[in-house]
Amino acid sequence: MDKEWVFLDRRTDEYMAALRAFINHSLLVASFEGKIKCPCIECYNCGWRSPKEVEDHLKVDGMCPNYLHSRWKWHGEPLQLSNMGEPPLGAADITAMLHDAFGMHGPSNDDNVQEEDAPPQNLTPDAEKFYRLIEEGKTELYPGCGKSKLDFMLQLYQLKAINCWTDVSFTGLLNMLKVWFPEANLPTNFYQTKKLITDLALPYEKIDVCPKDCMLFWKEHADLDKCKVCGASRYKSKSRSGRTRVAHKVLRYFPLGPRLQRLYMSRHTAQSMVWHSEERPDDEVLRHPADSPAWKHLDTMYPNFASDPRNVRLGLASDGFNPFGMMSLSHSTWPVVMSVYNLPPWLCMKQPYLMLSLLIPGPKGPGKDIDIFLQPLVEELKNLWNQGIPTYDAFKKETFDMHVAVMWTINDFPAYSMLSGWSTKGKLACPQCAFGTKSTRLRHGRKECYLGHRRWLPMAHKYRMFKKPFDGNIELDQPPIPMTGLECLASLHGLKFEYGKGAINMKGLKRKRGKKKKKYCGPWKKKSIFYDLPYWKDLLLRHNLDVMHIEKNVTESVIGTLLGMDGKNKDSLNARLDLQELNCKPKYHPKLVGGRCTYDPMPFTLKVTEKSLFCEILSLALLPDGFSSNLARCVRKAERKLVGLKSHDCHIIMQYLLPLAIRHSLPKEAKVVLLELSSFFRNLCTKVGTKEHFEDLSKRIAITLCHLERLMPPSFFDVMVHLTIHLAEEAKIAGPVQYRWMYPIERFVIIFCFSSCTCNRILFACVSNYHTLC
Repeated sequence: MDKEWVFLDRRTDEYMAALRAFINHSLLVASFEGKIKCPCIECYNCGWRSPKEVEDHLKVDGMCPNYLHSRWKWHGEPLQLSNMGEPPLGAADITAMLHDAFGMHGPSNDDNVQEEDAPPQNLTPDAEKFYRLIEEGKTELYPGCGKSKLDFMLQLYQLKAINCWTDVSFTGLLNMLKVWFPEANLPTNFYQTKKLITDLALPYEKIDVCPKDCMLFWKEHADLDKCKVCGASRYKSKSRSGRTRVAHKVLRYFPLGPRLQRLYMSRHTAQSMVWHSEERPDDEVLRHPADSPAWKHLDTMYPNFASDPRNVRLGLASDGFNPFGMMSLSHSTWPVVMSVYNLPPWLCMKQPYLMLSLLIPGPKGPGKDIDIFLQPLVEELKNLWNQGIPTYDAFKKETFDMHVAVMWTINDFPAYSMLSGWSTKGKLACPQCAFGTKSTRLRHGRKECYLGHRRWLPMAHKYRMFKKPFDGNIELDQPPIPMTGLECLASLHGLKFEYGKGAINMKGLKRKRGKKKKKYCGPWKKKSIFYDLPYWKDLLLRHNLDVMHIEKNVTESVIGTLLGMDGKNKDSLNARLDLQELNCKPKYHPKLVGGRCTYDPMPFTLKVTEKSLFCEILSLALLPDGFSSNLARCVRKAERKLVGLKSHDCHIIMQYLLPLAIRHSLPKEAKVVLLELSSFFRNLCTKVGTKEHFEDLSKRIAITLCHLERLMPPSFFDVMVHLTIHLAEEAKIAGPVQYRWMYPIERFVIIFCFSSCTCNRILFACVSNYHTLC
């Protein structure tokens, strides 16, 4: 149904004409005794009203927002079976879909041409599947209906995957349909349905893994029964009575090439894949990764790769999740997801174009051994870069060699260490500052703090000469320059690393560690497997700092310190003792009075009434639907604290609600600094920026962090607060953060997590992609 009229001004004649047409249509198809449901904000389809009443309500109050973006089922809008909002496919579309899926492109394969596909002799297995599915696509669901049996089964299977139906319930539904519609040509059970649809699925491999993550039983080691590193058995038990042995760990690998090929098998998607070259405006504005210096630098270094805009640029993201999230069970499964950057902004990072590439099994995360699991993917990426893969372009109707490059990785800070090999803990935890990281060990707080943000100020700035308000020293150093890929390789030279958690070798003896003096390589723990890619060392930005997690951690630190929350308050007696140890901020040093240690409140310290006001403002915030979750559920007014904040909750609080909450609670000195911090994150998350915009943000955050150093104790400056100094610089190199943060990846993982069965979810992803592309 046409819904555009509801967005018009309710005072215009166009709105009234469309409203009357809507009411007349509803009277014809969805009326009861001359009345229809009223969808206004007040009635919300809860009562039958006369046409005049409905017209007055919608003119004065407008339509309910929840009903506006859903199906108008009370007013005659039909049900759409397709999950992607596409109309049901017909027999002609099924035939075209099969031609695209199997690459059977001929001169008569046009949109409006019905061809007779007669199977020739001596077919390959893929061709046999193709012609078998062609026959199923031509078979009618029941005689004379004109609808395809294969189309019906695809959509029915899609509903099963979306709604998590069990196999038994699906079989029961098929049996009921056969009873009520005896002429329908339907399978008898779920097994037959799966056999029919599995031919459409993309290939994937199961690769056994050493239970201690030492190696893959893959390629030349595929026939081994024991790990060649630690000697652990590949299988849980010996085979009995001919039963198949079960491996301890199984890595599921979904080859990337066939999935990328299918993007070009739809002429609409194939046209979108070259948007960055043919339709993108080139005006020095950063709207898309293709506008960024990182993209253009790769083009300059490898002109042969850049010569064909159909070559694919990818981002690699990985994070752990618990597939048993509703149960008190510790488990960590790691999906590796690829995002396609060739697509325009309205398609890039959307769920249909996020591709699951690896599924690393639990119950424990891979840790530093993640490179073992990445071997199949990296080998395929090398082949896709060097040799390419023949791909049919359905838009230009020609075959070309598609090459692929990974632009960067997207991950939170612990996963940054796993993928890059740089330890994100200790004195040199910042991978951007690298060996130039300035840190101080707090003796009483027993943690590292990362100060020294005055290095990013101009040399003539007055703060460089201040001592007492900062760390007790003057600052004359320049900001550190991030290491290039070649410099990283040079510092890794001579580093030796052993993968796996095995404690014994093949002879059953303990490994001898520490006998030989190893070369000092700083925080490097390993050489990342990504350096096997020929172009990796030349990239301007190899690993992204995730804005989502950094913003969440900074927000929690600010709120925890303002409200004095246990476990999150950075202002404590130990923090004040560290102030005294560093000989800075003497006004706030602890004093011994009457046998008790006391200290003066800092400018950001809130009184009890001010904390209550802060919580009250957050609990009463009324936000648009879909803009945020219900923040009131996170506020504990009596205890004056916030609990259970999610990443997006922190995003909304930092950028929109924090300035309101502190408006009447903090003195001007503290309020201005936090307003600057909020403004920085809001401007950083812009969808459209320029190089000058991000350079200005970089200067602003340096001043803001220096103001925070004057305001907060050193314990506040953990590594997550320090990393904010680098976010604007990364945005200047790689473009807007919306293409490089974890929000779309985690939404994809959540949907993946709540599917009833991994295999069903994988198969559903293949089938739903067909509906999207067609």
